[in-house]
Amino acid sequence: MGEHYSHLAAAERAAIMLLRRDGTGVRQIARKLKRSPSTISREIRRQPYHGRLPYEASRAEAQAFWQSRQSRNRRKLRPGGALFEAVARHLRQGWSPLQIAGRLRRMHPDDAAERVCHETIYVALYALPRGELRRELLACLRRGHKSRWPRSRGANRRERIAAELRIAARPEDIAERRVPGHWEGDLIKGARNRSAVGTLVERSSRLVMIARMEAADALAAQHAFESLFEHVPPALRKTMTYDRGSEMARHADLTRTTGVKVYFADPYSPWQRGSNENTNGLLRQYFPRSTDFKSVTQSDLDQVAAELNDRPRQTRKWKSPCQALDQALR
Repeated sequence: MGEHYSHLAAAERAAIMLLRRDGTGVRQIARKLKRSPSTISREIRRQPYHGRLPYEASRAEAQAFWQSRQSRNRRKLRPGGALFEAVARHLRQGWSPLQIAGRLRRMHPDDAAERVCHETIYVALYALPRGELRRELLACLRRGHKSRWPRSRGANRRERIAAELRIAARPEDIAERRVPGHWEGDLIKGARNRSAVGTLVERSSRLVMIARMEAADALAAQHAFESLFEHVPPALRKTMTYDRGSEMARHADLTRTTGVKVYFADPYSPWQRGSNENTNGLLRQYFPRSTDFKSVTQSDLDQVAAELNDRPRQTRKWKSPCQALDQALR
């Protein structure tokens, strides 16, 4: 009890093979390898065709590797099952895994076998073997990534943002989303990253604003966000949270001209700007990755923003962003 158990190594299996050929008994082998006799006995009995063929180290090593790759529990969500087919059907309709999981939970509140959480859906999709089904279903996801991006990625990367500009220095009341005037910003890039538009989302109401950009560099980003904030009353120009993209290199100039203080999220932490990330996913339904934004006018962008701002949002108790912002201001 209390001792750490480790599986037999390849060298130990080779030693067992040689000792068995010399006629050494199980207990003697166990003493030489400082292992339990039951461990050695099970290893020998596990050998295929035990009793008819001598113990072979390479064959035992291959069998051990194969067994280690086998799942002990059969996946709840697997291709060919009725539940998987239901999930796939909703994915093809444009539903997110979270929406699918919520609907299944509502439809089958007392039957755990007929529902799954959204994390199980993601795991099942990324566990699919390479092929047409995997490509099709992953393409149905909002981001369409071919592999999952762990949240811990880049957590130890060297920091280059001044401490007073990091999200940890942002006032805590901003996270509560009670007061309007705090924004999240980002860029959406077009085909081959040769064009882009700037996006702003107001954190309390989820109001969306989109600006056309002449290029995808820092100067163009500054001018784009300045043009958006020109239409925002001074009382609603408080802060903006951005990622660490190089296009925000001129943040000090942006703050000087608009009065909006810019804070930067941690590296590879999109959930710290969740409203903007979710909105960008919605905008991709209008502007796929193949879009050339140089051919998109500001009028086109304003029309898309108006449509999104008129949609009811669950997070706002089914009020639209325009209604939520109007209520907050009144």
